[in-house]
Amino acid sequence: MALDAKLGRLTLRKLDRELSRLAKKQAPGHVHKFRTHSRRVEALLLEGIPELHRNDEKLLKLLARLRKKAGRVRDLDVQIACLRNLKIPQGNGHKAQFMDALVQERTQRENKFSKALDRETVNEIRKRLKRSLHDLEIPGKSDPLARTLSKLAGLRRSHSALTERTLHQYRIIGKRARYLAELAVDGPRTHFLVDELKHMQDVIGDWHDWLKLTQKAEALLGDVRDSSLVALLRNVTQAKFRQSLDAVSDLRGKLAGFSARPVASESRKSPASETATESAA
Repeated sequence: MALDAKLGRLTLRKLDRELSRLAKKQAPGHVHKFRTHSRRVEALLLEGIPELHRNDEKLLKLLARLRKKAGRVRDLDVQIACLRNLKIPQGNGHKAQFMDALVQERTQRENKFSKALDRETVNEIRKRLKRSLHDLEIPGKSDPLARTLSKLAGLRRSHSALTERTLHQYRIIGKRARYLAELAVDGPRTHFLVDELKHMQDVIGDWHDWLKLTQKAEALLGDVRDSSLVALLRNVTQAKFRQSLDAVSDLRGKLAGFSARPVASESRKSPASETATESAA
């Protein structure tokens, strides 16, 4: 299926709008939407056009740098919400102690993010977004659905044991593949693939958030012998891990019967691919 040119232009406009909102207020919802839409723009520019312009390369670098800082704020927002909703007797006050530490870290990260989100940076990103929108040319033969399936072929063929590290890689690949599939012309195959990828992404992402929360608790409070809170967090994280394994197995099975014509060439590597991978959580 061909890439929808209207969706491509809309993707750039949405990021411009979300960046404007974020510059006014760094609310959790605005931070999350900025990260999501910036990744969609990355998928569009790297996968949807034959060659990046110099403006596009600079835009991707700016977005990757800002998204990394935004990701650290977003992670703490999620961790604070998880801990707040966790039911546990107060006991020795470890939950309150841990919550105070997370809130303090969140304030520090937000201050750093706010400094990075200065007027000059926002204006430059918006200027480059407008240039990318003006110069956007999508070839008629572009097929994001086929390219998505090509990216997922490794997941379908892999029979190696899943570990915490490889499971997180599934989420990164699945997320990028989903954003790419969302650029395809609407249709039942596109809907199916996007929905399945989103489900896997959400389940693994939930596990990863709890994993990071547990690791922070261990660093502050000790192991299970020292804190009942750490013991509870480990149990929750293990349960989330098993759910993630099930989600990956389910996707593998469904992809086995889902085919599209092969893609001849591989996608270009992002100028900021290392930063993007590191901040994909």
